[in-house]
Amino acid sequence: MTDRDLLARIARSPGGKAGYKQLVRELGLGGGRERRLLLEQLARLTASKQLTKVDREIWGIPKAPSGAAAGTRDSLMAGRLDLHRDGFGFVRPNAGQASVPVDQDIFIPPNEINGAMQGDQVLVEFEPPKADGRRQGRIVRVMERHNRTVVGVFHYARSDRSMGHNVAPFDDRMSQVILIPPGAEITPEGATAAQHRVLGSEAISRPKSKGPEGRELEGLVVDVEITSWPTPTRPPIGRVIEVLGDPDDFGVDVEMMIRKHQLPRIFPDGVLAEARAVAHLDLEVVAARRDFRGLPIVTIDGETAKDFDDAVLVREHAGGYELQVHIADVSEYVREGTDLDLEARLRGTSVYFPDRAIPMLPQELSTDICSLRPNEDRLVLSCIMQLDAEGRIESYEIAEGVIRSAARMTYTAVHAILEGDGQTRAKYAALVPEFERMQRLAALMNKRREERGSIDFDLPEPVIEFDEQGQMRGVTRAERTWANRLIEEFMLAANECVATWLEDLGVQSIYRIHEKPEPRRVVQFEELAASFGYSLGLGPLPVKCIQTKAERRELYGQGRKPRVHEVTEDIAVTPKMYQKLAARIEGKPEERILSYLMLRSLRQARYSETNEGHFALAAPTYTHFTSPIRRYPDLIVHRVAKALLRTGVVSRGKVAKDRLASPWVHPNEGSYGPSPAPHIRAQDRSKAEELFASEPPIPEQELAQIADETSQSERRAAEAERELVEWKKVRFMQDRVGEEFAAMVLNPSKFGLFVELTDLFVEGLVPIDSLRDDRYIWRENTHEIVGDRSGRRFRAGDRVQVTLDRVLAQERKLQFSIVEDEPAANRKIPNPSARQAKKDRKNAKRAGASPPAAKAKRRFGKKGRMR
Repeated sequence: MTDRDLLARIARSPGGKAGYKQLVRELGLGGGRERRLLLEQLARLTASKQLTKVDREIWGIPKAPSGAAAGTRDSLMAGRLDLHRDGFGFVRPNAGQASVPVDQDIFIPPNEINGAMQGDQVLVEFEPPKADGRRQGRIVRVMERHNRTVVGVFHYARSDRSMGHNVAPFDDRMSQVILIPPGAEITPEGATAAQHRVLGSEAISRPKSKGPEGRELEGLVVDVEITSWPTPTRPPIGRVIEVLGDPDDFGVDVEMMIRKHQLPRIFPDGVLAEARAVAHLDLEVVAARRDFRGLPIVTIDGETAKDFDDAVLVREHAGGYELQVHIADVSEYVREGTDLDLEARLRGTSVYFPDRAIPMLPQELSTDICSLRPNEDRLVLSCIMQLDAEGRIESYEIAEGVIRSAARMTYTAVHAILEGDGQTRAKYAALVPEFERMQRLAALMNKRREERGSIDFDLPEPVIEFDEQGQMRGVTRAERTWANRLIEEFMLAANECVATWLEDLGVQSIYRIHEKPEPRRVVQFEELAASFGYSLGLGPLPVKCIQTKAERRELYGQGRKPRVHEVTEDIAVTPKMYQKLAARIEGKPEERILSYLMLRSLRQARYSETNEGHFALAAPTYTHFTSPIRRYPDLIVHRVAKALLRTGVVSRGKVAKDRLASPWVHPNEGSYGPSPAPHIRAQDRSKAEELFASEPPIPEQELAQIADETSQSERRAAEAERELVEWKKVRFMQDRVGEEFAAMVLNPSKFGLFVELTDLFVEGLVPIDSLRDDRYIWRENTHEIVGDRSGRRFRAGDRVQVTLDRVLAQERKLQFSIVEDEPAANRKIPNPSARQAKKDRKNAKRAGASPPAAKAKRRFGKKGRMR
């Protein structure tokens, strides 16, 4: 009898209970073996909490926790499962569920996973929150499988007794291997590389295997289709559908990441045909638009960029500046409901790897008709902003236009011009005044944004360098110059103005929101920052003292009082607090780790159909408008904007000085949080509401779905990009084992020292047990590792010399050891403090030995081995 049948039988019994003898009688069990198996099954179900032992030989279905009946709607929640390599997991609730807040994860113990896999949509039965607010639950059912295919390394069966061959997944969160039955290791006919790739054919593909004798597949990377999903007692079963090649072969790493993260990589024939059909410029459309072709408008992008979706121009006048931001009008070519639109929505975003990209749109659009290439007419949606002499936005206008880019500029070239490079300035002599004017305005806008509290974490990003043969040459830090900053400032301003316009008109759209940080995370950061001597300046934290009913019942009549738990309530934290702390730590050794911790204390930005403001930018209203070639939400915003423009709704708006000046302030200083006030005439807002009341450009329910889908697509792409960079770093360091490097301690932890190499943007771990000159202890309160005898300390920002000891390629980790300047025997050990000496004398007196002998006896065994 299966577990499910046994549970159903007990549930049907009176009171949801059944005795051992009752079950034996009802099931008609005979000999001792059958009865012993029943007892083992009951014990296993009790251990997994699916049954409760009511009496000596009576079992029952567990009752619901207080406040919710088991299996009722109030105790069930749907969400996405994120597994940990140690077997447990967390489920993040889906949006729109009243039972659990969307930002509160449910912890799932290893024995409650119930056959679910990484990324699956699952139904969870959860318990009431614990005293600290955490929740725990169990997976009741898998609602939707995420991993139709899994990429991993193929291994043949070691013996004839094995159940089959197996594939070890590259995703370390999947702890189970995938069984491959004999015969299923042969790649199906026709599953060739050409059908699976559009961006490169570097990976090896072998259509057939010679079987166990040939061992051709041993150690190769394969893509496996799962044919039978796992259960609590059996691993998943699958069949090989594609062979990618050896993990060290050029290009295989990218193919692995594409498949591991389930990135759509093939444009269907219908989508490609539609792209070719629409990829032309309609002269009638051009004639009906506002003409910007006579202006020195330029694009500024990276060296390798091919999709230019934004162009800028700055003009100066007596009262201040005019900033023009022109964005490729992708919505003119990608119409709603077409094959192109559905494919773009499926992808959600373009994915950029160091040596290639997976575009959201076919190349006929992304690098041709929609790309703002120099000296070619292109359709745009423009945001024209008027700013005063101090860089404050006074008004804006949204318009459909046509431009002809004067030049395709790179960040490198613009940086050289602004730094005074004579050769580059001579080459672009006609445009030099334009870039100098852009820098002046961008500096003013940046200053205004800082005044309102916008946070700017200048965290370094890695850049992979390649040689002429395409082989990796090294890893460096991305340089963030004023050429990058001015484009950032202009795009932020355009996004904010478009969002303000849409919200003031009361039209439903998609916003880019960033909510206030959770109080719990803010408190955790404050505790860590205090170990470095810093604080956000929050003052006394509002806390609520609670006692749990369970503890009161347990201690009733014992004369003991239950513990009082302090739960932090809402904290009045503002972006200005983060900004001030970021300025205080700038240039300090601890800047890197504290900036990282600050970033972790904040929530992730996401897309939403409801405007909730953008905390990090200190903006009351914000959206994504400036990258429709590579982001689907931007395309949606373009559609909404054009629907407004084509109904004759006013396309201009004014911005009051207090509108974008300080929207996030402390409660004692005024209103708290985003509180935008409309600056469009009431009759214009009424007209827009009347036009779209019954039939909005895009229904709110669909906007909510798109916002959720694209938020997930964005995170999937970011994870794939980050993971590939880490993979390439590890592969690059494989041949450098034993070499010595200068490094900086990034973050001491209980595991050891996380260090970053000074000359290479590469990180690794120095395990605490590799520090052999002393017995080192992790001190959480001071955030440092300290030697027990020597008092030697390791803190964030310390400079050390390290040797690369091991490369853990599968786990994408590097392991280092500290290089000692002199032997430990020759190192002078400082005398203990007076307090420590007193402690040693007291311990020695208790042990009946002299202080040194007692100390040695405590630390070492009889043969001198460390305990």
